[in-house]
Formats: sequence, C-alpha cells, structure tokens
Amino acid sequence: MSEFSPAPDEVAAEGVTRIALGVEYKGSRYHGWQRQESGVLSVQESLEQALSQVAAEPVAVMCAGRTDAGVHASAQVVHFDTRVERPLKAWVMGGNANLPKDISISWGKVMPADFHARFSAVARRYRYVIYSDPIRPAHMGEELTWNYRPLDVALMQQAGQTFVGTHDFSSFRAMQCQAKSPIKTLHHLQVVQAGSFIVIDVCANAFLHHMVRNIAGVLMAIGAGERPVGWVNEVLAARDRRQGGVTAHPYGLYLVDVTYPAHFALPERYLGPHFLTGLNEQLPPRFKV
Repeated sequence: MSEFSPAPDEVAAEGVTRIALGVEYKGSRYHGWQRQESGVLSVQESLEQALSQVAAEPVAVMCAGRTDAGVHASAQVVHFDTRVERPLKAWVMGGNANLPKDISISWGKVMPADFHARFSAVARRYRYVIYSDPIRPAHMGEELTWNYRPLDVALMQQAGQTFVGTHDFSSFRAMQCQAKSPIKTLHHLQVVQAGSFIVIDVCANAFLHHMVRNIAGVLMAIGAGERPVGWVNEVLAARDRRQGGVTAHPYGLYLVDVTYPAHFALPERYLGPHFLTGLNEQLPPRFKV
C-alpha cells in the first residue's frame, strides 16, 4: 500500500457507491470543518445534514483536509458512501437546496471504491489573502486578513523560497497538532501583490496544524521589517514553535486546490477564491502528478 492509498477498511464495500463532491464555504460562522461533539456549528455537520435530507437516511462524509475555525475553502473535496440511488444532479442541487448560503456544492462524481478524499490526495494548496492598507476595511472583514503596516512583498517572496523543499516544520506546527511527522515537502510558495491585496500561495504534500498561518505570520513580520530574511532559516532550524512568532489570523486563509492522481479525473474549477481569479496568471499552475 502506498503512502497515499486508503487502508483496506477505508475502501468502499461491495454494493456501495462512493461519491466525491467539490465543496466551497465561508468558514467565518463555523468552528472549523470537523463535527463537534458539543454541537458547536461545523461545516461537516451542516453538509452531512443536507446530504442526509437528499438520501433520506444518515450520510457521513470524509474530507481532503480539515480546516480550522474561521478558515475558508474554494475547493474542498469530500467523499461519502451510499446504497441510495440518486442522480448526481440530485446530490449537488438537492444538497445545495438544504445548505446554508455560506456552503455550496460545486460538483459531484461517482468514484471507484479505492478513492479516498484524504488518503488519495497527493498535494494540497492554500492561499492566504492579506488586505494591506492603513485603514480597516468595511467589506469582507472576515474573508481577508487586514494588515495596517506597509509590507515589502519582495522581501516576503525572497524569504518564502527558504520554505520550498523538504523540511522539519516543527517550529510551524500548533501544540495540539496530531500529525505523525513534522517533515513536509513544499512544492512552491509564491507571494504576489495586486493593488491592496497580497497573496501567499503555497502548495505541499500535506500541512501541519496552523502551518500556513504560522508561515504567513513569519513572512508578514519580515515584510514589515521586524525581522531579517534569514530569520526563516533560524526558525526552521530551531524546531521549536516558541521561536516561530505570531500565528496569523484565520480569516484570510483558503483551501484552494487538492491534487489527486490523474486517473481519478476529478472535475477542475478555477483556482479560488473567486475574487482572486484575475491573479491566477501571476501564480503557479496546478500541481500535477
């Protein structure tokens, strides 16, 4: 079994249909993706309730990457198993009819039994969106991270290249991170600016808890002139979260793409969030395997 293959008990049973869905959501109202035992509002529970209405029986979903409270997604991928026969349009349109306005299903596809939204994924991509201006914005306050200090994007871009490659990211993982290993491989990290928007675009095989937000916090400190470019090397080498500075706010973070082996042929939409689609020509193309 390869690193990205599901365990035998994660493969769909005989007579069961495995369906994948593309999901986007605004995470501001939710206590993250994962269903909470306390009943606190989560994206997973909201989606499962909507799909259960379509199926007329309970539906449980598995996602590609669990997002934190306040974090958004324009390209989350989930799968679920069902014995209920419904056209794909019913899962998409019927699901959307039962979902709140800040969650939307964008596509659906019947998958082979060995597809798994989490374990079949070979890369994940996030964008961290900063609104850089001395004045606090009145619009999209929970969909951007506001920064009032001037940021040097060239310095942020230069520092960001230190992260590319395979490293021990212990200094960038949250204390409660449950990942088995802190060693991850970053395929790219780009920092671009368009007007008052600064976008940190990062793709890796996998991410640790708070890893992107901690990277963003370090790059913003460097961009503001509080730390030198070489600080990234120092923080990586320390392998100590206490040396990694402030965790950036969740509001500007979006899960924008998940890569799977080509034979699964999942539908592709734009690289989001939607208000940044005009920037896509300045950012790396989709990661392919």
